[in-house]
Amino acid sequence: MDLRAMLTLAERVVDEAEAMFVAGLGADPAEFKGPGDFATEVDLEIESSVRALLEETDIPVYGEEAGGAYSSDAVWVVDPIDGTSNYAAGNPMCAILLSLLVEDQPVLAVTSLPLLHRRLTVVSGGPLVVNGREAPALARRHRMVTQVGFSSVSSRSRSPFTSDERLEMLGILAAGSLRPRITGSVGADLALTAQGIFDGAISFSPYVWDNAAGVALVRAAGGVVTDIDGRDWTPDSTGVVAGTPEVHAELMSTINTVRNS
Repeated sequence: MDLRAMLTLAERVVDEAEAMFVAGLGADPAEFKGPGDFATEVDLEIESSVRALLEETDIPVYGEEAGGAYSSDAVWVVDPIDGTSNYAAGNPMCAILLSLLVEDQPVLAVTSLPLLHRRLTVVSGGPLVVNGREAPALARRHRMVTQVGFSSVSSRSRSPFTSDERLEMLGILAAGSLRPRITGSVGADLALTAQGIFDGAISFSPYVWDNAAGVALVRAAGGVVTDIDGRDWTPDSTGVVAGTPEVHAELMSTINTVRNS
């Protein structure tokens, strides 16, 4: 498989998606999935467009809105708007997430934050690229202020952590050296971590479309990535813990403290 050619196609797909994304900003909910969870017409339109453009690869597409057939051999994974609630409110912390998984691992990823004018890309074995330029590795970044992205306080039915437990984690983190930030977008959290803006992030999402692209980006930047149990991340994992080695260790310690309390 020619991953560079696949990346060229993926970026063309995201070009189309970004135009729809920007034009539809502030769209109202159109389809309710559960309490506090909805899709806009733009979510549906972007995913439909992405599917149509990726058909030429003969690789199945698995998306948040229309599902599809997941294949362990190779599959495109798409979240047309990550952070839909933010998007509907006009909050710029929302993203388009596209990744290609081969043998259950992301080998190509594109995360676009159109309202921040930021696009991150990576192919397996290559560096993190931000707006067309190679980004420095996390190990070479030194910051005076340490911030971490915290997926969400609200707990869904499939989450192993209740809202109260998440609030306890936030309290522990805030009382220490880290400064938690809730963006409302897993994709944004992991993209900011890959760039070294955040030094780490926790995602509680069990969904591959939320996590896969960001996993590839942080790995490419030299960060540590596991699931919330500290094991290697897979598409079946619940959640992601990512960041520099030191911050990843502190986040895992916090998770274990809450679990054992």
